[in-house]
Formats: sequence, structure tokens, C-alpha cells
Amino acid sequence: MEYSQGILFEESFQKSLKDKFYYVDEDPVYGRRLFFENSGGSLRLKKAVEAKASLEQFPDCPERNHTRSIYLKSLVEQGTKEILEIMFGAQSGALITELTASQTMFHMVGLIMENIPGTNAVVSVLEHPSAYDAIAFYCQKTGKEMRVVPANPKTGGIDPEEVVKYVDENTCLLSVMSASNISGNIMDIARIVTLARNVKPDLYIISDAVQHAPHCIMEADKLGLDGMNFAPYKFFGVRGCGFAYVSERVAALPHHKLIAKEQKIFELGTPAPGNFAAAMEIINYVCEIGGHFIESSDRKELYREGMWRIHMQERALLYRMLEGSEKVPGLRHIPGVKVCVDTPDLTGRDLIAAISIDGMDMTACVAEYQKRGVTVFERVNTSIYSKRIVEALGLEGAIRVSPLHCHGVEDIDRFLEITGEIAKSHR
Repeated sequence: MEYSQGILFEESFQKSLKDKFYYVDEDPVYGRRLFFENSGGSLRLKKAVEAKASLEQFPDCPERNHTRSIYLKSLVEQGTKEILEIMFGAQSGALITELTASQTMFHMVGLIMENIPGTNAVVSVLEHPSAYDAIAFYCQKTGKEMRVVPANPKTGGIDPEEVVKYVDENTCLLSVMSASNISGNIMDIARIVTLARNVKPDLYIISDAVQHAPHCIMEADKLGLDGMNFAPYKFFGVRGCGFAYVSERVAALPHHKLIAKEQKIFELGTPAPGNFAAAMEIINYVCEIGGHFIESSDRKELYREGMWRIHMQERALLYRMLEGSEKVPGLRHIPGVKVCVDTPDLTGRDLIAAISIDGMDMTACVAEYQKRGVTVFERVNTSIYSKRIVEALGLEGAIRVSPLHCHGVEDIDRFLEITGEIAKSHR
């Protein structure tokens, strides 16, 4: 069943999850607030932060034979295995680690485009600059043509049938993000991969999952991808690291590595065990959610169930935010409020709403929310990060609203009440 309106957590369970994050309901200096900007960097899981901090206290190198060092090395090895197998859903391939997810994207794109023959590369217009600009940079460097797939402004997504119009036997790389960071539209990556490989069976395909990973399970193997990345700081975790999966055939390509290391090792220098420990705490957390609903000792099964439950909770919150309740009208029903690139079917969306309020400048509107204790963010065409994307959707900009699964209906209702106040005051 698709559960078109989602499934809410029991209130007591939802509140127990909220307690596992830092500063959900208030900033320790600036006071009470709703943090509805989880697309820019999600709320921090306490155990992930604590795991990172605790390991940073030790001077031991994870590549020594001291007792502590051996333990630290085991965290890196276990973390690498679990990030690949549980988070990315990959049973083979390799892990790329960088300071940011954007760096991992440039790394993947460059590795493929500098080593795989072809005359063009294809990317969607909705890509984050890390993917779009990486394709542009390496097209210029390698002399390849850059082909850009347009968006569907009605759905806020990329149509699979449109993608294949740009792919041919000379395409060396296709990059399409897993979900839009403006509209929340989930791309049909499975169909995109199928149609694209009907044109070119050995085509290299990668997907930016930074936006999508905190909301729904990643399935690199099932989708047949050659690369996929995510950012822990947008997935309940810490800043300062980015992770990417690459397939066996990408790992086999010539890349920077220490000569003595095996081919599929990408790390250069001593790894940071705290980053891996923090990632494993994210996995533990999702597995705990899964364990609330099913009995299993299989971490992959628990993680899958946990992510599905997160997705259902967030769909229910999205439905409440759009439709409201007897208590307060939803965004679709507040006079003066427009939901941009809205679609009636929520089964293809993550928990993001792009809105505007009649008569209000986007930046000024965000400031009004801030005055009332709500943190949201404007994506506008004066921003180097947003211009191409919002204009591709037929917009000058939008206010991006992105709660998290640990929020409850009372948080959504409070946001709706404040939105109604702002809209009314500017009519």
C-alpha cells in the first residue's frame, strides 16, 4: 500500500524521537523557535555529535598497533562497511570520503569523465551546483558537450522520457539528482536508469542523494547506479565529511591513491574515526525506529523499516502542512499563500514545501518568520545556488519549508498559524 496521506507516529513515540536531537524547539541563546530549515542542514542527533566529540579526544592513530588504535581502526572498517551496505544499499564498490558531499561529487564526475570515452555528458537543470558545475567543469576540461535536461515546471521534477532525449551512444555520463531540494519531488531514478541504458547499456549514471537520503532509503545496487553521495550534516549527523558510493567499475578507474593500497581504496592519509562513528549512530537511530515496529536482528532490515517509517511520518506531516485540520487551514487553503510546484499526489515527494506569500519579497518574508521564531529559507533567482533551479521551475523564487520527522502535528499547526498571521498582515 502507498499510504497516500502517510502514517503518523504515536505522539509519545514522536516526542521520544525529538528528545534524541539537540535544540529542536529552541536555540540556547536566541530562544524558542521552529527549525523548519532541515534542507540546509538537519537537526543534530545527540549520539552522533557525542560519538564524534568523544573520539576526537584521543591522540592515537588508527593505523598503529596500540590497543586504542586497533579499536579506532575497527570503527573505520565497520563504518565503511555499514555506510556502503546499509545506508547506500551497495554490496560491492567503494567509498569515497571528502570534507563535503560536494567534493565527493566533483571527485566522481572527474573520475568518470576523464577516463571514459564519449563526446557528451548529460545533467538535469535541477541539479545542485556541486553536480551541475562539476559536469560543466569537466566538459570544458575534456572537450565534451554538456547537455542539460529541462524540468517539468508542473511537477517540479525531471521526466524520465525527457532525459532519454539527451542520451545517445556517445554519452559518457548521466547525472540526475534523487530528489529536488526546492520542490521535494522524488525523481524516478529507476525508470531513468532503465530508459537511459536502453539507449546505451554501459552508460555511467550517478545521482546526488544529499537532499533525499534523510527522507527515504538509498538503493544504489537496486537502481543500478555507478555513484551516489550524501552529506551527514543534512542527515542528522556532523559537518566536516561527505560520503559517496562508487561502483566496482568506477573504483577500477585510475584515481589518486597510495601505491601500496589496494585499487578500491580512495582515502589518502589517516581517516577520522569520529566521522564513521557518527555515521554509525545515525544507522543505530534509524534501526531503533525500525525496531519499534518489527522484531529483527538484521540491521539492514531494521534500517529499511526505520527509513520507511520516517518517510511515512514525513508524508503525514506534509499532508497536514498542505491541507491543515479543523484547527487551522493548511498552506493550500490560507488566503494569500501559494504552494509552488504543488502536486496532489504526495507519494512522490519528500517533506519539503516551496511557498510564496502575495505581496511579499521572499527575503523580507523569511525575516518575518524569523521574528516569530520560525527558521525557513528563501531560494531566489538572485542567488548563485538557486537562480538556475528556480527559473527552471518558472519561479523567481520560493520560501523553502522543511521540517523533520521528529516534529509533530503541533509543530506543523504552529507554523500554519504563523503563516496565516504573516499572510493576513500583508493582504
